[in-house]
Amino acid sequence: MSIPVTTTFTIDGYRIREYKGVVRGITVRAPTISQGIFGGLKSIIGGRIEAYTQMCEQARQQAFELLIDHARALGANAIVGLRYDASDVGGTGRATEVLCYGTAVVIEAT
Repeated sequence: MSIPVTTTFTIDGYRIREYKGVVRGITVRAPTISQGIFGGLKSIIGGRIEAYTQMCEQARQQAFELLIDHARALGANAIVGLRYDASDVGGTGRATEVLCYGTAVVIEAT
């Protein structure tokens, strides 16, 4: 069962009863061999690089799922203030770190 997650700091119809703290999900992804080959060729021609887009979306999804797991482990039933951050790992451009973070809370209906 999913829990409410929002980029705002409130959830309409609920009040925050307890703050559990900062939660995060972090993952580092590198392209597969085929993504690297097709992405490299596409970068020569120009345009949208679908192989890299897929890799980044997979990394965001995995970081989000880890965030949810962390919040549940703290006893939270919602997350507010969701944010993402991404960076190149090692300066090589061959791996991307994706961090998903927010505040784990316990909410109750108003």
